[in-house]
Amino acid sequence: MPVTIRDVRVIMTAPPQDQKGEASGKAGKEIYAGPNLVVVRIDTSDAGLYGLGCATYTQRAAAVKTAVETYLKPLILGRNVDEIEDIWHICMVNPYWRNGPVLNNAVSGVDQALWDIKGKRAGMPVYQLLGGKCREGVLAYRHADGRDPVEVEDNVRRFMEQGFTHVRIQQGLYGGRDQRLHQTINPREGAYYDPKQYMKTTVGLFEHIRSQLGDQVELLHDIHERLAPQYAVQLAKALEPYDLFFLEDALPPEQVAYFRQIRAQSAIPLAMGELFVNPAEWMPLISERLIEYIRCHISQIGGLTPARKLAAVCEAFGLRTAWHGPPDVSPIGHAANIHLDLATRNFGIQEWPHISEQLREVFPGTPETRDGYIYLNEAPGWGVEIDEKAAAKYPCVHEPPRWTAARLPDGTSVTP
Repeated sequence: MPVTIRDVRVIMTAPPQDQKGEASGKAGKEIYAGPNLVVVRIDTSDAGLYGLGCATYTQRAAAVKTAVETYLKPLILGRNVDEIEDIWHICMVNPYWRNGPVLNNAVSGVDQALWDIKGKRAGMPVYQLLGGKCREGVLAYRHADGRDPVEVEDNVRRFMEQGFTHVRIQQGLYGGRDQRLHQTINPREGAYYDPKQYMKTTVGLFEHIRSQLGDQVELLHDIHERLAPQYAVQLAKALEPYDLFFLEDALPPEQVAYFRQIRAQSAIPLAMGELFVNPAEWMPLISERLIEYIRCHISQIGGLTPARKLAAVCEAFGLRTAWHGPPDVSPIGHAANIHLDLATRNFGIQEWPHISEQLREVFPGTPETRDGYIYLNEAPGWGVEIDEKAAAKYPCVHEPPRWTAARLPDGTSVTP
């Protein structure tokens, strides 16, 4: 008798996360309400056998919950849990229109939960089902932010003391902060920044860090789509002397054709993809070899099933993976990243956030870092569980995010 899907439900939680000198730009510990995390649980006809999958689209978490429980659940109840490929495809094409972030995350939750079940049935970690380990640990990078170059330097040094050899540096997070802005009267609400000031500040930041730390650490930077294409070309050229490991998300998905100009004028390594939801967005960059690292958010593209195929395509074209791993991925999603990293020969590096005590309380078994590498616990499936009683202590808050409302000094809304 095949094992079948008996129930599908969504668990939502938002545990606080303490960011010590990272996104907050402060040297001390700061506790803030965490991002909304969405987890899909699939229970099976085999008593006690269930799987968990990450479906986190933190800005539209409630919409993902509706998509899973109202539309996908009746579609897959009673299906054989072993038929992951067929279930993924049916979930993706059943609504006819596809490749949007809400549906992709809903499908990802189902897909990852089925992989978790398959690993548990086999008595193996998921990476074993993908071909086994290519490495023992997964190389990670952390985020060092700050209000000025000295504070960023202090935070970089702190990560180096913890054993990290790769650090992303930002001054004022995305687009910079505390800039001298020439604004209109009655400015509209938003996250204002000046692109030219941001560019100058960023070049100055790299000059300072390299002058103080030399080549002791690999440095990364995230433009986060905050520049017009020609400015992105200029910044890539200006940062070349500072030997970046990679420059991340220089352009929004709508403007990826401009990567041809960046590549023609700069040899800086490029990473792109956290906003991608559609294969039509990443295939031109891969096939024309315009980037070095693919950075998709695995749940945003539909789960492990499409991500492992994307990794294989990238290998054929000489690209490496650097999956998106921000705080708004559940530890189950982080574990999915790490399992794929371990089994992918063309793995490059993994973004890794701080994991708070509250997150570990809700998600026992979360991967851990030691001396700059991430390690799994080797349990079957993902190796991560969810304590639903602990999760219920941290309810989600559904309100529009502020940081995505980026604006130029005159108030023009910017596509992040």
